[in-house]
Amino acid sequence: MNTVQNIAVAAKSAVAEPFKTLEFLAFKLGQEEYGIDIQKVQELRGYETVTRIANAPEFIKGVVNLRGIIVPIIDMRIRFNLGTLNYDQFTVVIILNIGGRVMGMVVDSVSDVITLSAEQVKPAPEMGTALDTDYLIGLGTVEARMLILVDIEKLMSGHELGVIERMAT
Repeated sequence: MNTVQNIAVAAKSAVAEPFKTLEFLAFKLGQEEYGIDIQKVQELRGYETVTRIANAPEFIKGVVNLRGIIVPIIDMRIRFNLGTLNYDQFTVVIILNIGGRVMGMVVDSVSDVITLSAEQVKPAPEMGTALDTDYLIGLGTVEARMLILVDIEKLMSGHELGVIERMAT
C-alpha cells in the first residue's frame, strides 16, 4: 500500500474514530523530518527579510509585519542547534497561532500533511538529562518515513514565549 492509500485509510478511520488520529504538518530541518499539529498552523509563507531586535536571543531572527500584526520569527535550526540555514526558495516560514499568540518558525522546507493513527506514533526514546525531550510527542511512522513529532506549544512555552511576549509589547 502506498502513502496515499495509507492516508486514505487513516482518514476513513478518522471519521469513525476522530480521537484516534492526528494530522501533522511535515517539515524538514537538515536531514530530519519533523511534524507539528496542523491545528496550530495559521499559514505558510516564503522567507522574507526580518527586522532584527537588539539583544534578542540568536534563534529569534527578528520580527515581520503580517497584515498589521508584529510577528516574531524563530529559526528552528538555531533553536535545535543544527547550524545556520542558507535561506533559499525552499525556505518556509510556518505562521503559528499558539494560545492566541501569532509567531513564525523558519524551516528548511515543508512537504505535506500526514495523518497518523495512535498505532503509528511511538514514544520518544529516553535521552537522560543530556537532552531536553519534554517537547517531543513521539516518533510517527508511515511506511519508510519517520517524523519527529513536536509539541509546538511546549516547545514555544516558558523562556521562549516570555522573550517573544516582551518583544511584542
